[in-house]
Amino acid sequence: MSIATTAHAFFQACDTGAGWAECAQYCTADAGFSCQADALAEITTVEAYCEWMKGLLVPLPDARYELKAFSADEDRKVVTAFAVFHGTHTGEGPIPATSKATASDYVYAMQFEGDKISHVTKIWNDLQALKELGWA
Repeated sequence: MSIATTAHAFFQACDTGAGWAECAQYCTADAGFSCQADALAEITTVEAYCEWMKGLLVPLPDARYELKAFSADEDRKVVTAFAVFHGTHTGEGPIPATSKATASDYVYAMQFEGDKISHVTKIWNDLQALKELGWA
C-alpha cells in the first residue's frame, strides 16, 4: 500500500470519529502528534488525538469534512491533507447546545516511517472554530 493510500484511509477514519481502534492499523504504536492550538495543547500522541476526534462528534453529531487537497511527497515521506471541518453543536458537549455551526480550515502533515504514520502535525485556528460554535 502506498503512503498516500495509507494516509487517506487514516484521514477518513480519524475525521469520521472511528477512534484509535480503527486508526491504529495505519500508525506506528508510538506515533506523535503536535498542533499549535490551545484546544489540543495537551495532546501529544496520534492515539489521543484520534480519541479526541471521536469525542468531538458527540456535541457535533453532524460533523463532516470536505477534503480540498491531498498530496504525497514520496521523497520526504510526508502526506498532506487540506480540508474544511463542518459541524453544528446540537449534542451534549462542554456547554449546553448552542445550535451554532463552524466551517473550519485545517491541514494535516502526516510523516511516515516505512509504511506507517509516525507523526501527525495539525495546522488549525482553534480559537476561530470555538468562537463560531459559541464555546469561546
